[in-house]
Amino acid sequence: MKVSEFRRAVDEEFGEVLGRMLVQEQALDAVGSRTAAQALAAGVPTADVWRALCAANQVPPERWHGRGRPVRG
Repeated sequence: MKVSEFRRAVDEEFGEVLGRMLVQEQALDAVGSRTAAQALAAGVPTADVWRALCAANQVPPERWHGRGRPVRG
């Protein structure tokens, strides 16, 4: 997952305003208690950050691939 795909998925799943707030402010246990922005800056793979954000916000697993992207099997 590219960073541009991550940003699009965040906007589509959470809305632009809430999504940006979550990325900048919500600490995610799955990526070392960092925010999504901090995790990305630290080099955590984008797909891992996306899954951590989804899990922390009770996004149904069938949407963890990112809205508008095909599910990879």
